[in-house]
Amino acid sequence: MDRYPPIAEHGLIGDLQTAALVTSRGVVDWFAAPRFDSPSIFAALLDQDRGGYFRIASADPDASCKQLYYPDTAILVTRFMSPDGVGEVLDWMPPHTGRAPAVRHTVIRTARTVRGTVRFDMECRPRFDYGRAAHRLELDPGVAVFRAPGVCAHLQSTFPVERDGDDVRGSVTLAVGEAAAVVLTVRGADAQAPPPLSVDGITHQLWDAADFWQSWVRGSNYRGRWPDMVNRSAITLKLLTYAPTGAPVAAATMGLPEQVGGERNWDYRYTWVRDGSLSVRALLDLGFVEEATAFTHWLGDRLRESTGKDGEPLQIMYRVDGEPLLTEEILGHLEGYRGSAPVRLGNAAADQLQLDIYGEALYALSEGREIAVQAGYRAWKVLSRTLDWLSDSWDRPDEGIWETRGGRQDFTYSRIMCWSAFDRGLRLAAEFSRPADIDRWTKTRDAILYQVMERGWSESHQAYVQHYGDDAVLDASLLLMPRVGFVAPRDPSWLSTLDAMDRTLVSDSLVYRYDPAASPDGLRGSEGTFSLCTFLYVDALARAGRLRPARYTFEKMHTYANHVGLFAEEVGPSGEQLGNFPQAFTHLSLIMAASTLDEALDRQRG
Repeated sequence: MDRYPPIAEHGLIGDLQTAALVTSRGVVDWFAAPRFDSPSIFAALLDQDRGGYFRIASADPDASCKQLYYPDTAILVTRFMSPDGVGEVLDWMPPHTGRAPAVRHTVIRTARTVRGTVRFDMECRPRFDYGRAAHRLELDPGVAVFRAPGVCAHLQSTFPVERDGDDVRGSVTLAVGEAAAVVLTVRGADAQAPPPLSVDGITHQLWDAADFWQSWVRGSNYRGRWPDMVNRSAITLKLLTYAPTGAPVAAATMGLPEQVGGERNWDYRYTWVRDGSLSVRALLDLGFVEEATAFTHWLGDRLRESTGKDGEPLQIMYRVDGEPLLTEEILGHLEGYRGSAPVRLGNAAADQLQLDIYGEALYALSEGREIAVQAGYRAWKVLSRTLDWLSDSWDRPDEGIWETRGGRQDFTYSRIMCWSAFDRGLRLAAEFSRPADIDRWTKTRDAILYQVMERGWSESHQAYVQHYGDDAVLDASLLLMPRVGFVAPRDPSWLSTLDAMDRTLVSDSLVYRYDPAASPDGLRGSEGTFSLCTFLYVDALARAGRLRPARYTFEKMHTYANHVGLFAEEVGPSGEQLGNFPQAFTHLSLIMAASTLDEALDRQRG
């Protein structure tokens, strides 16, 4: 087994409350339960020796491997091919769609041989609480129970397993048409044990899962040129959404580095207001209203609680249940992915001021007419109060969209998204005849625009820049300016900004967020190109009428996806995927770019 496989060599499975990563060689090396943000059960991805893993693979170490998804589902197939035969491992988790947290979370792994004869080896080595909690093993025929404080992992197998210390291992040889199964169920220490293992029952669960995902995808209204990539991105966003509350997480993992060996290793298993808003906007654009409605309720609850600091209506991120406490700590006992330390648990950025979040929230949800109608008068009062607060607070330095740790600045993007918040609020008040301080909101909106035009523009760059001041640099977040309507997509000042970005931030069609050397962010090291920004670049090019470079960039970006169509946060200098995986930001921006580019190409053809 590779000590640390490339980040891209993974597929994602999940049950809409948590998720697991499976390598292309059949190893579950990341799994936290019962929620995305729970302590890990397997975390070999962060420490091969201490993290724990769950492996089912061909016993032939020279067998070649191929991994794919069963079409339009979250069922992962890992195929092993050797001179003696061809075998497959199917991995999935039965989806929990209800609003109540599930009492059990199940990873189902079935092995079967489709040609010749294949021997499969199995190892299950859990390491609870990020490898900090010891466990004890209870082993009976066909059942192994791993017990740790407050949690229990129940392993059922159709073939014999044996003790290996406090872990288990086993093997089974299968001829053509034969199958075996291993089911791992994580539950609370006092929860009821799962029912006995049944091969027929597993088969039914497999087809139920396939039917669920394929039926859900059929709800998409996308009819464009790239259905496979768009559908896979939509499924990924759905997999990263916590069904009981409707809150999307930024990524399934924690601690994966933006630079191998560097310190930019964050915990992304939480719900950012920004990321969550844009995720549901992408799904809403595809016709998935239910997901947007659920997130609206979640966000409304946060606004009613007013959990931000110093009277702010919101803090920038929360746990999936809305809990605001996200204290950051260092897991010093873990070596980190390929030595990338420190491994951080929690996220100190939760205490930052990022004023743009109000703009993304209003931008994402204002287009859903059904949502706006359902929201009602009480929800409007909360929204109106929020905009009244923002009228007094928009002109404050903040940490900005990229969560820099080098001090607050007057970030241009934050101002633009504040403008967007008032713009959408005014539209909603007019369309639905809601009471609002229209004069105040209008004056504030216009004051923001005047300020950005005067102070956010750089004569030397001939472009809108990251923050106010003579030392300002370019920033790819500004690629959203035409999408939210702050500038016309073919305005000369905007076209000049696009040209400046192309000269300084674009590298062979891939886009950096900004230049950390020119804009100190309080952290050591560098990073790769930011995949979100590349897709935003496609969107901006298409809106500007530059369709050939837009399509070239978009389709070239597809070649950086992994073997099952997933993207991490960044692309490194050698084309490798970096950062937490898979990244919701990347997949939501792919959907946005595809929709914009399709519409532009259709208009051109028409």
